[in-house]
Amino acid sequence: MRSTVPKVLHKIAGRSMLGHVLEVVRALTPERLALVIGPGMEDVAAEGRVAAPAIETFIQAERRGTADAVLAAAPAIEGHKGDVLVLYGDTPLLTATTLERMRGALDQGAGVAVLGFEAADPTGYGRLLTDASGALVAIREHADASEAERQLRLCNAGVMAFRVPDLVGLLRRIVAANASGELYLTDAIELALGEGYGARVVTCDEDEVLGINDRAQLAAAEAIWQRRRRQQVMLGGATLVAPETVWLSYDTVIGRDVVIEPNVVIGPGVTIEDGVTLHANCYMAGHDDKRRDTVVIRKGAIVGPYARMRPGADIGPDVHIGNFVEVKNATIEAGAKANHFAYLGDARVGTGANIGAGTIFCNYDGFEKHRTDVGAGVFIGSNSALVAPVKIGDGAYVAAGSTITKDVPADALALGRAQQETREGWAAKYRARRQRRK
Repeated sequence: MRSTVPKVLHKIAGRSMLGHVLEVVRALTPERLALVIGPGMEDVAAEGRVAAPAIETFIQAERRGTADAVLAAAPAIEGHKGDVLVLYGDTPLLTATTLERMRGALDQGAGVAVLGFEAADPTGYGRLLTDASGALVAIREHADASEAERQLRLCNAGVMAFRVPDLVGLLRRIVAANASGELYLTDAIELALGEGYGARVVTCDEDEVLGINDRAQLAAAEAIWQRRRRQQVMLGGATLVAPETVWLSYDTVIGRDVVIEPNVVIGPGVTIEDGVTLHANCYMAGHDDKRRDTVVIRKGAIVGPYARMRPGADIGPDVHIGNFVEVKNATIEAGAKANHFAYLGDARVGTGANIGAGTIFCNYDGFEKHRTDVGAGVFIGSNSALVAPVKIGDGAYVAAGSTITKDVPADALALGRAQQETREGWAAKYRARRQRRK
């Protein structure tokens, strides 16, 4: 990946690759989860605990192959009487449905199930070798394959499921008899067959087992994930006017009768309720580097175009948030409006309030954040600055162009601007004077 970030921590749809894999595994309600990492990869272990708090972490001291990696987790496997599934942290598009089909193969009598796919270009992949009946007889790594075997397109995805009483003992009998000198997990197939266990191939689409080794493949995986999720959203009753331009996150929740116009980006932690309209070119995310809050757009609200919803934004029913309005850590109550060019941060805006164009909630003093409370039915005139902490009582008016630094009582009018002075004829005299000098 040419990165200081471990490969499996690179993100797709706002979640690490490892997080995607563990989410799929958790859907199978496993008894135990084991994560094998290399030395010094505590950040990977920490991400594993975020996705699956009960996960056990094991260290593979030396990179001696896939079988050696599984053996690193031997304490979690020894004595286990059920199935063992082996997955990889860089295959984030795998689905729970496919893993269930692999378990189904074990239920039908196989001791080992191997996930395979028909590769458009099989170069570099291990080949699945089958007999005349279609049963799996061996897996041949590309480096060890004959020319005839390299012509096969049925390839090994790497994911395997075992129902073998002594899997650890089986893996310990693998020897490094291959071109790389590594202990291949794939060699377990021939050993299992030699002990009378059947082996079956379960196939899936190539997209589902796309491995990621560089940024181009990361982008390809993101595109596949987005395409899948957009389809789910539309089948769920939302309209995406230009689906290919809408970007969703792993935890995005979208209700029915939602309309999303082009070029909308939805980051992690966002819920969009029924009947919401998101106009073009909006950006919203509940998580950032400092906060892991949520963004909620409630029923019937209209947002955008060109609006930004940051962590903690709670947009109430039938609220209107217009162009170039930014909301952060603020509750905007039912029916309120901020239709043009405003910043609403660390605040409450009451029911039916109107925030005029160019209004800024001055929430930060250089050291701490402070709150602004705007009551129900308040009218804030255009180009006003509310310097927090400050409270505007229900029904109050703030005159356009005001800077408000003190609380305003309910139903009052607040003016915080310099008194206007008009000098008749001044402009004509000024122009004449300048013209004479010229």
